[in-house]
Amino acid sequence: MTMNNEGEYTRLLARSFSPIVVTGASGFIGNCAVRRLMQEGCEVHVLLRAEAQMWRLYDLLDRITIHRVDLCDGQSVRAALEKISPQTILHAATHGAYEWQSDARRILETNVLGTFNLLEAALAVHAKIFISTGTSSEYGYKDQPMSEADRLEPNSIYAIAKATQTHLCCLLAKNSPMSIVAFRLFSIYGPWEEPKRLMPILIRRARAGLPLELSSPNTARDFIYVDDLLDILLDFARMAALNGEIINLGSGVQSTLREVVEIVQEVVGARSEVRWNALSARKWDAKRWQAEISKARALLGWSSQCTLREGVRRMAEWMEEHGEEIYERRESYNL
Repeated sequence: MTMNNEGEYTRLLARSFSPIVVTGASGFIGNCAVRRLMQEGCEVHVLLRAEAQMWRLYDLLDRITIHRVDLCDGQSVRAALEKISPQTILHAATHGAYEWQSDARRILETNVLGTFNLLEAALAVHAKIFISTGTSSEYGYKDQPMSEADRLEPNSIYAIAKATQTHLCCLLAKNSPMSIVAFRLFSIYGPWEEPKRLMPILIRRARAGLPLELSSPNTARDFIYVDDLLDILLDFARMAALNGEIINLGSGVQSTLREVVEIVQEVVGARSEVRWNALSARKWDAKRWQAEISKARALLGWSSQCTLREGVRRMAEWMEEHGEEIYERRESYNL
C-alpha cells in the first residue's frame, strides 16, 4: 500500500504492534508514551500498582484499559498478560529515580524482580517486542562520553538495580523469539515532568522572578527532550529487527547547569538572581555526563533533533498553558 502521508504510515505501523502494554504509565515517560500511542490509534493497556497516582492520566481514563498489577507478583503479571495477549511491551516502570525513593529493598524488587516477572510473562504469551528503559547511571562516573561498550561502575542501589535489569534483558534475549531491546536513557525532560525536577523548577521560578538556588554551575548532564526520545522508543518496526541490544538514548551533547540557566532565563525573558552553590552537590553530580550515540545512529538511524533551547521553549509554553493547572491537580493527590 502506498501512503503519501508519513504520519498515517507511522500510525498504521504502530497499530500493527497492538495491543501494547505500558508499565509505569503514571510516571513521566510512561505517560508521555501512552499519549503518543493514543494519538496513533493504538490499543493501549497499562499495568499500575494499586497505589499509583493518576494525576498524569486523569484525561485518558476513558480511553485506556488499566490493570491493577504489582510487578513483583509474578502470578498477577502472568494473568494480566494472558488476558491482554500483547504484541508489544514498553517497560517504563521504575523506582529509585527520585531522591525521595530511597527504600533499597523496594528499588531492587521493582527493577529486578518486577522486570524478571514481566519478561517471563511476556515470553509465555508470545509477545513480539519487549522494550526496557534503563539509565545512564548504570555507567557510573566517566571522563569521556559514555559508550555501551564501557565497563559499568554503578554507584548507587538504583544504578545497580537498573544495570541488573539491563543484564536480565540481554540474558533472556539470547534464546528468545521475542525481540528484547534495552535502552539507557540520559536526562529526559519535557511536559508532564515531575514538578520537583530541575527544568520545571527553573522555569517556574525564573518566570516568577524568584531566586534560582543551585549547586555547582559546572555540573553537567546530557539533556534530551521527551518527544525525541519517543520518536525512537515507539518505533516498533525498528525494534522488531533487533534483539539483545543495549543502546544509549541521549542528545550526544553535554550542557552545564550554567548553560541551562542562561537558556531558561533567555526563553522566559527573566533575569532571576542565581545563587550558585546554595545547594550541596548530590552524590551523582559530575562535571562530565554525555552519551556516545553512534550505536543509535548506526542501528536505528536516530539522533536527537530538538536542541536544548528549543526543548526548553516548548516546555515553557506547555507549562504556561497547562502546567500550573496540572501541577495543582497533582497536589490534590496529596503527593
